[in-house]
Amino acid sequence: MEAKELLITVLEAISVLKEKHKADYLINFLLGKETSEIETFEHNELEEFGSGSDEEESTWETVIRQALLDNYLKKDIENYGILKITKKGKEFLKKPVSFKITKEDYEDEADIEELESEEGVITSGGGNSGAADPALFSMMKDLRKKISKKLNVPPYVIFQPASLEAMATSYPITLEELQNIPGVGAGKAKRYGQEFIELIKKHVEENEIIRPEDLRVKTVANKSKLKVSIVQAIDRKVALDDLAESKGIDFNEMLTEVEAIVYSGTKININYFLEEVMDADTVKDIYEYFREAETDNLDKAMDELPDYTETEIRLVRIKFFSEMAN
Repeated sequence: MEAKELLITVLEAISVLKEKHKADYLINFLLGKETSEIETFEHNELEEFGSGSDEEESTWETVIRQALLDNYLKKDIENYGILKITKKGKEFLKKPVSFKITKEDYEDEADIEELESEEGVITSGGGNSGAADPALFSMMKDLRKKISKKLNVPPYVIFQPASLEAMATSYPITLEELQNIPGVGAGKAKRYGQEFIELIKKHVEENEIIRPEDLRVKTVANKSKLKVSIVQAIDRKVALDDLAESKGIDFNEMLTEVEAIVYSGTKININYFLEEVMDADTVKDIYEYFREAETDNLDKAMDELPDYTETEIRLVRIKFFSEMAN
């Protein structure tokens, strides 16, 4: 769904709050909740207080999460969880463009009622997706669940809901076309894609669908020389913090790049770095969490793993996703 105005509201609120607060504080501010913290800062006196009260809390969570994914916002590593507006976000405020949030499904093996998720991934309730073809989206969800049970991995490891939605919009019917779907690289397309493109092709033929090939979105793996150089450096076992410094980006941005590489289906091995910066028990605990989890949502993981830092969780999530999905 189009959410340009919602993103403008979020960015303006962060700006008037001087980029000094976390997402939960921002959401309370948008909803007009007079919490003790907000009253202490006297932010309830600001004109923007309650500017988002006509939307659900879950909607603002989704907007913020998508803004982080799209690099309109970032989390300050040194000040854990504080939201900052990126250069791209500031440019958006000056000249707003289309911004869409994607509805995702949160499911477990019992196919329980869909609940609000994270990520990343992006969330929703009520079973509505952002796919142009809900019938195909539903069939692909069923196929994903079938494959996940067969391989004994969480459904999101196969393809994330956002990727399924893109498939149900652009109708890829070859492995090459499938690689143009966000979040699907060559490795993942080859590993899991055949059954999906066969399902899509059959659906297209049976329903005489004209495929909108112009809606294809090139994956990051096809267009980013930076990602290629990162993979090569990891193969040489260059420490990730040193690699970030050499590329002129901060460590959080480096993790984001590595996450995109892994989510696109490229297998990497960062064990050498984990062994250097984390103890084995910490890695094991976080890894087992993702092994049993129904979503790779970072916020949910942080809630469930309060003894570990966001960076530690992200690092192990990269290891898990690379080993289990790729």
